[in-house]
Amino acid sequence: MTTHRLPRPFRVLAPALAAGVLLTTAACSAGDDSGADRADTAEISSSPLAQESPAALTAAGARAALVTEADLEGDWDQVKNAATWRDSLLVGKVDVADFLTAKTDAADCQKLLDRLYDDDLLGKPSGASALTGFQEGESRLLYQVAAYGKAGLDTSFAWLKSLPVKCDQFTATDSSGARRTVQVTENSLPKVGDARQGLQVTVQGSSGGSLTTLTLDVAALRVGTDAITFTNGGLGGADGDTTEQAAKLGTARLKEVHAGRTPAADPNEIE
Repeated sequence: MTTHRLPRPFRVLAPALAAGVLLTTAACSAGDDSGADRADTAEISSSPLAQESPAALTAAGARAALVTEADLEGDWDQVKNAATWRDSLLVGKVDVADFLTAKTDAADCQKLLDRLYDDDLLGKPSGASALTGFQEGESRLLYQVAAYGKAGLDTSFAWLKSLPVKCDQFTATDSSGARRTVQVTENSLPKVGDARQGLQVTVQGSSGGSLTTLTLDVAALRVGTDAITFTNGGLGGADGDTTEQAAKLGTARLKEVHAGRTPAADPNEIE
């Protein structure tokens, strides 16, 4: 949003020829200045810049901000059971022995696995939230819009930013003792929203008796005190174009909701 500076009145006081003229001019100026200040105050009060921040996200607003099939390239189909999705490859206890000099990093890596499995990457929302999911072959896109507190969001985004260093590679063990290698790298996102953090998480392990690799693009984008989080990928890898589309169009939809508008069904019609 472009911020327009409001015009301020200016006056040039001509040199006085006599003391009486100077006093008269000063008195007139004082009267004029008072009226100008009142006009300025009225103008500022009615300006959009003085309006309050967007109202708290409602459940209906969160649902309206979710991406749709029309927003996604490819053959993605929306599913009804996204809230029940859980990937067993994300279940495991982090091997603390991998963190010889920074034991606290192991706790951060454990939190990442747990939050990815529980679908609460940024922690529990403090307000309204909505979730949807799409499937294309063996790939899944799980997408959420939710309201949070600003302090909590700042902390969560700082934590996400630290993970490619703290959790670049580690081992996790499942309940049967099977070991999995997890790698976390930074993944770029379009420069949209007020803040953003992208990761790519790969988990190599055994599934159904076969060695396999789960690859997930993980994204978090903040708009005010609301945020979008989603994971995109599967056993066949993650499609970067879909990640980019979901980030761009999802952020645009949330901004439309913040502006008090209902996002258009056709993504090309969203400003």
